[in-house]
Amino acid sequence: MSENKLYVGNLYCMVRKDHLRNLFSKYGRVKNIDIIEGTGYGYVEMFTQSEAEKALAELDGTEFLERVIKVKKAGIQELVH
Repeated sequence: MSENKLYVGNLYCMVRKDHLRNLFSKYGRVKNIDIIEGTGYGYVEMFTQSEAEKALAELDGTEFLERVIKVKKAGIQELVH
């Protein structure tokens, strides 16, 4: 799994890629976004590890679209949801 890829959980069910791009682009350049429809989670890949770490530090536990989101480094445990 890429060091630049973040798991984003507890998402609002109607969240779109552009919502996440706008949110994460405040912390660096967004390379890719995958939203797993109907699950409340997705993945955001930043261009560099430092951008990913900054986004994680700033966004984990914050409110986004009336939900408190979870942001952490993507790993195998997230793939088995």
